[in-house]
Amino acid sequence: MLKRIAVATVAVIASLALVVAMQPAAFRVARQATINAPAPVVYQLVSDLKAFDTWSPYARRDPAMAKTWKGPVQGVGAVYEWSGNSEVGSGRMEIVDVDENERVTIRLEFVAPFEATNTAEFTLTPVDESTTTVTWSLEGRNDFVGKALGLVMDMDAMVGGDFEKGLAELKRIAEAKAR
Repeated sequence: MLKRIAVATVAVIASLALVVAMQPAAFRVARQATINAPAPVVYQLVSDLKAFDTWSPYARRDPAMAKTWKGPVQGVGAVYEWSGNSEVGSGRMEIVDVDENERVTIRLEFVAPFEATNTAEFTLTPVDESTTTVTWSLEGRNDFVGKALGLVMDMDAMVGGDFEKGLAELKRIAEAKAR
């Protein structure tokens, strides 16, 4: 009897491991907003990591969060490091590539509560001279543990709502600046 239980337990664990291993490693979360402001106004807000705090939903989750900025004020090489409560954790982001008024690519490194390195990107698409569509995306790869967590936690549901809140605030600020 004990042997059957052990064999069944091993079979269940092996099956679960196989299911986890077969999950896709890559993930992508993206949200869009149309902002009644020209691309240069929006670009200024997403390419300046100090300005990031004015509209980011993450900055509001821990007003006492420790923050440091390094490198240039904006553009390639700008670095923002943070350490906060359990909701925001700690990490670092660095702008690694830009196409002025079109795209900002950020290397996003989480240290706590978990380690991960992902790519965040803001793509600005002019609709006309005074309107811009902004896409905020996050891409990365999950290791085995990340794949296992993905069975019970949906990355799109976890992060997508934050992106929507951030884009709504970005819209509010950019449109006010454009007036």
